[in-house]
Amino acid sequence: MLPTTLVNSGSHGNGVLSPRDAARHTAGAKRYKYLRRLFHFRQMDFEFALWQMLYLFTSPQRVYRNFHYRKQTKDQWARDDPAFLVLLSIWLCVSTVGFGFVLDMGFFETIKLLLWVVFIDCVGVGLLIATLMWFISNKYLVKQQNRDYDVEWGYAFDVHLNAFYPLLVILHFIQLFFINYVIISDSVIGYFVGNTLWLIAIGYYVYVTFLGYSALPFLKNTAILLYPFALLIMLYLISLACGWNFTKMLCSFYKYRVK
Repeated sequence: MLPTTLVNSGSHGNGVLSPRDAARHTAGAKRYKYLRRLFHFRQMDFEFALWQMLYLFTSPQRVYRNFHYRKQTKDQWARDDPAFLVLLSIWLCVSTVGFGFVLDMGFFETIKLLLWVVFIDCVGVGLLIATLMWFISNKYLVKQQNRDYDVEWGYAFDVHLNAFYPLLVILHFIQLFFINYVIISDSVIGYFVGNTLWLIAIGYYVYVTFLGYSALPFLKNTAILLYPFALLIMLYLISLACGWNFTKMLCSFYKYRVK
């Protein structure tokens, strides 16, 4: 159960933080604390990060209820513990090595693929999406009566990581067991299975992203973040009708990138 009140020992009687405590809550101070903990594994709560990863599949709403708790206790929406990012990085490395093995890539080709997936697919695209969503949510979704609130960029990036994790597991782990024997084969069942996994993975991304922004009480009209579902389903049906195999296209692209 989440707490309903918060007593801050560093606040004045009117609830305003003292200058010293306010300095500790700046974006720079939070970023410094996060990066500092990144090099101290003993300070990370990996058990809780694993709990979050499990519930991102089974009940992502519970994950975002914890973000509410963090806001009430630590006065920030974004994670202050890099354990989730560390575990996600490990998942990226393991799944990408598996991808390279399934595609019969050599050692150096697999390393190139790993660098591409980490720095382009995850970090690069993540920075772009997080910045775009941070701008859109603050520009168009913040309620007029709550202009003193804004969406933290760190929270927008956390939402991306939350949504990216199920997509990663589905496309870079579960899909591996079907690529060579089912998906890449030139058959209807091949692109049906492959494209259906893509539909589920991207659908998860859209839904978890929607939950992340709808969890913020000072945002409005967050239901519009579900609109991409219509385009997603339409593209899925068109791909089945035209025989497009998204996984086969991805494998060809990866092989081209590592040459």
